[in-house]
Amino acid sequence: MTESEFLQQAEATLSQIEATLEELANTSDLDVECTRSGNVLEIEFIDNGTKIIVNSQAPMKELWVAAKSGGFHFKVDGSKWINSRDGGVELFAALSKMVSQQGGIEVTLSDAN
Repeated sequence: MTESEFLQQAEATLSQIEATLEELANTSDLDVECTRSGNVLEIEFIDNGTKIIVNSQAPMKELWVAAKSGGFHFKVDGSKWINSRDGGVELFAALSKMVSQQGGIEVTLSDAN
């Protein structure tokens, strides 16, 4: 994967996460606000002030996630972002768990692919 291919896929993924969470904020009890600055997506949970940060790291061709539960690195494996440290957890499944824990309601995020 070239750097430009990575950047394109990372941008699409960050935009999808942001759009999905904004939709959930409008249609459910999830009280979340997303802020985007370049390759960094900040997800703030209004009720408790916690955050999840998702950002792309072009030199490593990874998406990094920082949450209350820890820091995670995801690499593209085929068409999915897979945790590079445990080799099995997919990004959207991991984010669903993190957002559910920090947001206080069960949510499911899914990859549109």
